[in-house]
Amino acid sequence: MDKFTTSLFEEGSRVFTLANSGNGKGKTTASLGLALRTVGAGKAVFFAQFVKGKAYAEVKTIQQYIPDITIRQYGRDCFIHKTPEEADIRLAVQGLQEAATALSSGHYGLVVLDEACIALHYHLFSIEDLLAILDKKHPATEVVITGRYAPPALLEKADLVTEMKNIKHYWDKGVQARPGIEY
Repeated sequence: MDKFTTSLFEEGSRVFTLANSGNGKGKTTASLGLALRTVGAGKAVFFAQFVKGKAYAEVKTIQQYIPDITIRQYGRDCFIHKTPEEADIRLAVQGLQEAATALSSGHYGLVVLDEACIALHYHLFSIEDLLAILDKKHPATEVVITGRYAPPALLEKADLVTEMKNIKHYWDKGVQARPGIEY
């Protein structure tokens, strides 16, 4: 057995489904921290970014320095403002399919579905499809789902739910997103 198939689950501990949602900053950042911790514990990570297609700092860093994190993006390099385009749906469905494979493989100690709640919000795939892949995940794989607008069915399914709540943000004073901090 290689270092990635040995799991906390096999040692008697449980693995969980986590949801990081809410309107505050830190959902992706918290998931990246957990991914680093997972790699540090000798386990591989699959990090799926939905509705993101730009080479953000975390993508560049992971690709260059952290081979035990597989990071994939399933979005275009622009925002969905109102109605998603066919390309948005196609990319999100592809991402969900690849995430399903990662979740059920037993190779990954952690699978992150970053901004999956945003993909749900824009109807890029259904909550039923997301819950179905969670039901088929390997018993030794932890999963984190992030994004605003987490639907009640996902909150019910999750073992741990964290709401990032915006209390005060410099964005409200006109400060734009900054490289290395917000992206």
